[in-house]
Amino acid sequence: MLELMMQEIRAGGTLETHQLADKLGASVPMVAAMLAHLERAGLISAYQGCDSGCDGCGLKSGCHVGGKAQRVQIWQLVTRE
Repeated sequence: MLELMMQEIRAGGTLETHQLADKLGASVPMVAAMLAHLERAGLISAYQGCDSGCDGCGLKSGCHVGGKAQRVQIWQLVTRE
């Protein structure tokens, strides 16, 4: 299931945790645990650009759930050189 999750992440776009859980046929807590595992493994990292707020952020639209701005966790792939 981790490989399926990585395929979804590599495909790009924005997925809310519930949507990702539905796509994978998993529970939301299971998706959260898998994301934490992938972070510990160094494959993804939490996006750290939210400290200055949403103004001017290119990912701002990904943080609006149901028309309301919410503080969410955004993950990004770790690139290896």
